[in-house]
Amino acid sequence: MDRTRPLSLLLAGALALGGLVALAPAAQAADSELARNGGFEAGLDGWSCTAGSGAAITTPVHGGTKALQATPAGSDNAKCSQTLTVRPNSAYTLSGWVRGSYVYLGVTGTGTADGYAWTQSAPDWQKLSKTFTTGANTTSVTVYTHGWYGTPAYQADDLSLFGPGGDPVTIPATPTGLAAGSPTSTTVPLTWPAVAGATSYKVYRGGTLVATVTGTSYTATGLTANTPYSFQVSAANSAGESAKSTAVSATTTSGGGGGGGELPARALVGYLHSSFANGSGYTRMADVPDSWDVINLAFGEPTSVTSGDIRFSLCPATECPNVESAADFKAAIKAKQAAGKKVLISIGGQNGQVQLATTAARDAFVTSVSKIIDEYGLDGLDIDFEGHSLSLQNGDTDFRNPTSPVIVNLIQAIKTLKAKYGAKFVLTMAPETFFVQLGYQFYGSGPWGGQDPRAGAYLPVIHALRDDLTLLHVQDYNSGPIMGLDNQYHSMGGADFHIAMTDMLLTGFPVAGNAERFFPGLRPDQVAIGLPASTQAGNGHTTPAEVNKALDCLTKKTNCGTYQTHGTWSSLRGLMTWSINWDRFNQWEFSRNFDAYTWN
Repeated sequence: MDRTRPLSLLLAGALALGGLVALAPAAQAADSELARNGGFEAGLDGWSCTAGSGAAITTPVHGGTKALQATPAGSDNAKCSQTLTVRPNSAYTLSGWVRGSYVYLGVTGTGTADGYAWTQSAPDWQKLSKTFTTGANTTSVTVYTHGWYGTPAYQADDLSLFGPGGDPVTIPATPTGLAAGSPTSTTVPLTWPAVAGATSYKVYRGGTLVATVTGTSYTATGLTANTPYSFQVSAANSAGESAKSTAVSATTTSGGGGGGGELPARALVGYLHSSFANGSGYTRMADVPDSWDVINLAFGEPTSVTSGDIRFSLCPATECPNVESAADFKAAIKAKQAAGKKVLISIGGQNGQVQLATTAARDAFVTSVSKIIDEYGLDGLDIDFEGHSLSLQNGDTDFRNPTSPVIVNLIQAIKTLKAKYGAKFVLTMAPETFFVQLGYQFYGSGPWGGQDPRAGAYLPVIHALRDDLTLLHVQDYNSGPIMGLDNQYHSMGGADFHIAMTDMLLTGFPVAGNAERFFPGLRPDQVAIGLPASTQAGNGHTTPAEVNKALDCLTKKTNCGTYQTHGTWSSLRGLMTWSINWDRFNQWEFSRNFDAYTWN
C-alpha cells in the first residue's frame, strides 16, 4: 500500500484552499513483499543453499505447511540465500522466524551498511528482523540465513523483505578491460573493471568455465610452467549471463621455482640441536650420518620478540661437554656440503618467537640472518615460527592480499634474502597444522571476530613465497584433531593423519570454506612430511610401519585405508623429523626406515 498518497491529497487540498497552485509529487514505488517463496511452500525454489545443506520440511513449521531446515557440516555453515531487486536510497525491513542455536538472518550488497540479526538460542520459533537503507547505486541485495560451524540443524520460515520493488533486472553488459598480471610458473592473476548490475562474474580458460566469483579479480592456479593460456570473463545476474569479454593471453614462467634444485629426488630433512642440549644429548655436525640431505641448525633466536635481531651460537660447553669448536663446526659444514648436503639456519622454534611488527625489525632480521648465513657458510634458511610469532589482525581475511605487519614484513624479508643469495638459496618452512591445515575451517579472527587470530596464519606466507619455496614440511605432531578434505577430523599418530594432511597441501583447499579464496596446492617436490623421530621427541610419534603406509598411499595410491587422496604424487620429496638428535637417541630407527623404503 502506498502510504504517501493520503498525505499528498491533504497537502494538495490545503494549497488549493489557499489559492495556490501545487505540482503533484513524483510517483514512488509502493512498498511490497519482495522475498520469493519466503515460506518455502515451493520447496527451495528461489533459494540457494551451500553444499546441499538445505531442505524443505513439513515439521516444525511456523506458518503454512513447510519450512527450511539447513544443517551445518565441517567448514560449511549451511547458508541459504536469495538475491532480490531493490531501489537505490530506499528503506527496507528484513524479517523471519527461526529455531535453533546460533542462527543468523542478514543482508549483503546494500551499498551502505550490511548487517544481520541473530539468536544464540531459540528452542522455539523466534522472530529476527533487520532494517537497512540502500545506497545511491544499489539495485539488488542478497538476503540470507545460516547457522554456525559444528552446531545442529536450524529451521527458518516466513522470511520477508518488505520495501519498494526495483526495476526489472536486465542482463549486464559484457566486461571490458580484462587484464592479466605477472604470471608465475603455476598461476596467472586476472583483474577487470566492475560491470553495473552484475552480481557475479564467470571466468573462462580456453573457452571452458573454470570459476564463478563475486569480485573483480581471480587468480588461475594449477597451471603448467612455460605454457600460454587464454582467458575471458563474463558478467552475470539473475537475468542471465553476458557475452564473454575479449580474450587476454598470458604465458606462465619456467618451471621449478624455489631453490635447492640440487636436492635429491627423495630427501631426508632433520633438525640438529646445535645451540642447546636436552634429553637426547648433543650430536656433533661431523657425526651426522650421510642419510640426512638437509640439516637445519636449531635454532637462531631473537634478542627480543619484536627486535628482529637473530643470533646463533653453539651450545656452551657447560651444557654440552662434547661440543666441537666453532672452527671444527664450520669445517664439518663444508664437508657436508662437499658431499651434496644442505645446511640451513632454522629461525624460531618453541622458545624463539619472532614478530616482525615494524620495518625496522624486518630490516634487522635481514641483516642479522645474513650475518649468520655468511659466518657459517650456510645454504639457506628454515622458518620455524611458532607460538604467537604469526597472527592476523582483524579485517585481514584474504590470504592472497595480507595486511598484517608481521605477515607482510616476513614475506618482504625473505624475498630480500632470496634476492641477495640467488637461485641456489634453499628456503624451507616447518609450520604447525594449526597455522596451515586448520585454515580450511578457520582463518584469523573470522568475519565476525572472536576466533584465534593465528588460525591459518602461515597461508599468506606460503602463498606469497610458493615460487621461492624449496620445501614445506608441516609438523604433523603436537597437533589437535584437524579436519581433512573429506570433512572428517583426523588425529595424529597413524598413517591416516599424514595422508589427510599432506593431501590438503597437494590438492589445495578453500580457506575458511570460501570457494573464492582457494589456496592452491603445492608441487609434490615442494612437500615433505614432518614427524617426530621417537616417542620422546614429541606427541604424535608414528611407527615405521604407519609411516610406510602413508608413503604408499600418497606416492602409489596403495594402503590408503578409508581416506581417499585426490591424486597420486610419485614425486613427493620425502620426510622431515624432529630431530637428528632424537633419532640417534632412538638407534637411528627413523632414518634407517627412510633409507630402506622402496619408493618406486
